[in-house]
Amino acid sequence: MAALRSMKKEVRQNINAILANLSSEDVANQSRNAVTGLLSMPEYRAAKRISVYLSMPTREIETRLVVHDAFNLGKRVFVPYIHKQSSPAEGQPKSIIDMLELRSAEEYESLGRDGWGIPTLPMDSVTSRPNCFGGEGLSEGSSVGMGENDGLDLIVMPGSVFDMHMGRVGHGKGFYDFFLQRYKENDDRGPRNGMPFLVGFALNEQILSSDQTVPRNASDWQLDALLSGHGRLLRGSQSTEIP
Repeated sequence: MAALRSMKKEVRQNINAILANLSSEDVANQSRNAVTGLLSMPEYRAAKRISVYLSMPTREIETRLVVHDAFNLGKRVFVPYIHKQSSPAEGQPKSIIDMLELRSAEEYESLGRDGWGIPTLPMDSVTSRPNCFGGEGLSEGSSVGMGENDGLDLIVMPGSVFDMHMGRVGHGKGFYDFFLQRYKENDDRGPRNGMPFLVGFALNEQILSSDQTVPRNASDWQLDALLSGHGRLLRGSQSTEIP
């Protein structure tokens, strides 16, 4: 496990060094291409409940246009909120994410920003917000349960490094991998619903060449699709299984 963490850290540092030279104009152009690709996907068009990350000012695909389009289409939008677990089980992380509902595009535009420059839900509003599991506020553990109309249809996922086989390395905290595991444990509604469709957003510079793969193990979730800054769409049929 330590060796895997070391490999992930190295590949993350290598890509971050490249991203440091990207101009804001380049990021904006690539973001428009990726978002245009997402908005044309049938999985996105059909989704009623989506989760989308709220982007940093630099070094990743911007998601502002996704938020606005989703609300224009009448979708419900959920965004990540990081919080500490009060009593994490052995082996669980101290900090996790919940997906909490964003009320409107206007609310999104009014959000304050955290130390990374990421739009963030105000802390005093968290307890009254619906979460994606069907309850309100923050959830912990594996006993939240989901009803027929709960859950998510699609998640737009960030990351540090991606490969063409649907592999993804995050920013090092394991937030999304643990959230997806928790989601799977709570989804007892049967195969008709199942897991949400996972779409990665990647700047061109974040995607490894076709002969390379990101370091990962069986606890790292694969994407169903990947959209690049060129607007190119890769799908999971091109993915490979972990040996």
